[in-house]
Amino acid sequence: MNLGPLEIGLIILAVLLLFGYKKLPDASRSLGRSLRIFKGEMKGMRDDDARAVPPAPATPAVLQAADADRRAQLEAEAAAAEARAAELRARAAQPGAADAR
Repeated sequence: MNLGPLEIGLIILAVLLLFGYKKLPDASRSLGRSLRIFKGEMKGMRDDDARAVPPAPATPAVLQAADADRRAQLEAEAAAAEARAAELRARAAQPGAADAR
């Protein structure tokens, strides 16, 4: 869609007829202020996202504060994972383990 000089002139004439030449500077000033406010708010939102602090990693003090049931559950899961890792290491150490695949 190409706008030639005639179409642009008709659009300008229509705007002048609708708003009048006295109100156009106020309207454009108001539009400029609105855009400036909008840009400032968008920049503020981006800055807020950048300043968001990531959650602190769990420290031993936090884990000590956890109740005994949760701590026991975590220890059981860790023991199961260690047993599984030991089993996998043992399988990998067996001769011919790579040929079975």
